[in-house]
Amino acid sequence: MAATGAALAVGYTVLASGADAITKVIAGAYAAPQLYAMSGLLVALMSLAADRHPAQRRGFRTTCPRAMAMRSAATVIAAIAFFQAFRLLSFAEVFPFVALIPIIAALMSGPVLGEPVRPVAWAALGVGVLGVFCLFPAGLGSIGAGHLWALLASVAGTFSIVLARYIGRRESNGLALVLYPNLALCVAMGLVLPFVWRPMPLADLGWVVGYAVLLFSARWVLVLSLRRLPAYAVTPLLNLQFVWMVALGALAFGEAPEMRVMLGATAVIVSGVALVLGEAFGTGTLRESPARA
Repeated sequence: MAATGAALAVGYTVLASGADAITKVIAGAYAAPQLYAMSGLLVALMSLAADRHPAQRRGFRTTCPRAMAMRSAATVIAAIAFFQAFRLLSFAEVFPFVALIPIIAALMSGPVLGEPVRPVAWAALGVGVLGVFCLFPAGLGSIGAGHLWALLASVAGTFSIVLARYIGRRESNGLALVLYPNLALCVAMGLVLPFVWRPMPLADLGWVVGYAVLLFSARWVLVLSLRRLPAYAVTPLLNLQFVWMVALGALAFGEAPEMRVMLGATAVIVSGVALVLGEAFGTGTLRESPARA
């Protein structure tokens, strides 16, 4: 089960990086509500369609309505923040903030999941923060709006992931975890949509559909992975996104990451790996049985 969970997490990084690349393509031409209202509706419809399959048909009732509402709200905040971050920063500059997610997840796992937060988590957080500061050689004065958006996106996105594990422990319907956050995204962005709508050519509409397909697949795969592994064990695997993000940035956008970005990303990744190793050997949680996950 652990190997399957790890493979699903790696698959998530490929799908999510593709969706992020489309976000960067669209971000320069359209406002966030237009992309997310349309993609949220499409993902919700895909969830409803998937539930019609005989092997999946379970409906969308949830035993954790409050946690689901909080996850949905966190998803909306993270989506908006990532949109703004990708609009203002390069792919590689956003990544160190994404790489902080495993550390933030370890710290959140204590109060949210009741999983003990060991000292190694605090040590990893310190190293990770130092890695992020590599992005700012001129000091805190060089922090821009894009960096603040990226930090907000990481915190909100982590909270959504941790809540997905919390809910996944209590119910087995993974599609509900995909449907409600995207439905919330569609409704929240739909309220603003009339004020920012711009006509879309067929090619851009195709990008939105492609984004929705990748997002639906990525979120479903991540939910399945979180059922098999603890949140702190899954999230470091998401650091593979750095490889895909650098490659896509170079091939699609002509972006070459600076050495300071590479050093910062390396420091954050190392801290995340150290966190997983410390937790695994200290608590044995990585060998947690699927029934308890």
